[in-house]
Amino acid sequence: MSEGVKIIAQNRKARHDYAVDDSYECGIELLGTEVKSFRDGKISFPDAWAEVVRGEVWLRSLRIAENPFSSVFNHDPDRKKRLLLHRDEIKRIARKVDEKGYTLIPLSFYFKKGRVKVELGLCKGKKAYDKRADIRERDVKRDIEREFRHGLRG
Repeated sequence: MSEGVKIIAQNRKARHDYAVDDSYECGIELLGTEVKSFRDGKISFPDAWAEVVRGEVWLRSLRIAENPFSSVFNHDPDRKKRLLLHRDEIKRIARKVDEKGYTLIPLSFYFKKGRVKVELGLCKGKKAYDKRADIRERDVKRDIEREFRHGLRG
């Protein structure tokens, strides 16, 4: 990420469970109390996903906790949120999602120039053997780096 970016939350499990083919930076349409909750980091999205409905992208299962200082003007914590993308990006995403096996998963939430952004990944589910291969590859890479550091020391 570049300067002026403050990461709120990342979805590490998504990168483990899905193979990310493409990612998009989206704005998100929020209410004022939701932005306050984002600033406090009071969000939860373990199984969040997005869908394309009538030319709009909607984020589902994102829970933004209510702000305790907002009294009666609070938001619904489980409402669906609209993602802001260009029309041609939405068409491209809709074509891909219509293909078999692709889904839209939020990978991270962050502030960029004071605005909440979502990194939305176009993902395909991994099989169990793909996950094991990734873990094996990561362990081998770690061992090689360890041997390299040990060789430098003496």
